[in-house]
Parts: sequence; C-alpha cells; structure tokens
Amino acid sequence: MEATELVDQANELKEKKMGSVVALSVAFLAVFMGIFKVKDDNICQAMQQAQADRIDNWGWYQAHKTRFEVAEATVSSLKALPQSADRDVQIAVWQKAVDKQKGEGDDVKKKAEDAEKTYDAWNFRDDQFDMADSTLSVAIAILAVTALTNKKGLLIVGLIFAVIGLVFGISGMCGWGIHPGALAKFLGT
Repeated sequence: MEATELVDQANELKEKKMGSVVALSVAFLAVFMGIFKVKDDNICQAMQQAQADRIDNWGWYQAHKTRFEVAEATVSSLKALPQSADRDVQIAVWQKAVDKQKGEGDDVKKKAEDAEKTYDAWNFRDDQFDMADSTLSVAIAILAVTALTNKKGLLIVGLIFAVIGLVFGISGMCGWGIHPGALAKFLGT
C-alpha cells in the first residue's frame, strides 16, 4: 500500500468521524429545538391570556372610574341644592355608590397591574426561547456547511452557537434569569 493511499484512507476516516459528529449534533439540536418550541408555544398562549386579562381589567377599571366620577359629581350637585330630607337621602345613596365604585375600581386596577406583571414574566421567558431558537438555527446552518467543507473551525463555531442556544433554552425551561436583554431590544419592534 502506498503512502498516498494511507493518507487518503486517514482523510476519509477523519471526514467520516467529523460527519458523524456533525450528524449527531444536528439531531441532538433538532430534538431540543422541538422541545423548546412546544414550551415556547405554551408560554405564548399564557402571554395571550395575560394580555387579554390585562386589557379586560383596564377596560373594567375605566368603567369603574367613570361610574365613580359620575357618582361623585352627582353628590356635589346634590350638595348644592337647598337643604331637604329627600336631598340628604339622595346624597347618602350616591355617596354609597361613590364608595362602592372606589373600592371596586381599586380591586380591578390591582388585577390589571397583576396581569401586566404576569405578561412581563412570560415575555421574559419567551425572549429566552426566541434566542434559543435563533442561535440553534444558526448552529445547524453552520454545521450543515461544516458537513460540506469538513472544516474543524466551522464545527467549533457551530458548537459555540449550539451551547449558547442550549443555555437560553434550558434557562427558559427552568425559569432562570439569563436573558438576552440588549440583543432582544435591538431585534424587537
């Protein structure tokens, strides 16, 4: 066997080994992307519900506020009328409405604020999954080029993107505080 044949066989074995690493990496990343996608879709549904709750509660709060202001204005108008037993009864009735609307409005405002906090918490995790999805997609693309070129440097770059994506995805799954902050703002609307 000639030296060139040995070199060719060694190169072929090296290419097969790199091809196996690339193939296993892509399969592994695809599985995680699928898992992360399911969780991200569930988070998006929770975000939609929190957003609907927020909008409903703020609308309801505005209605309470309007009722409160009408009742308060009515009390003021009644107090401007001449003294009478009927006027005092009407003032008491409308004052009760003022007190009721004030208390209920505060409760609804709290619910709206809580729904906003819930939405923000889900959005934080959604950003993590978005970053995981994008970096894992980049990793798979780089690994595809690696499979064609057999360049070790590309394999390393692809695996770096894969690790970043896995960290963000696992952070989203576990509720960790790792967040792409500035990058999410730059890429956001």
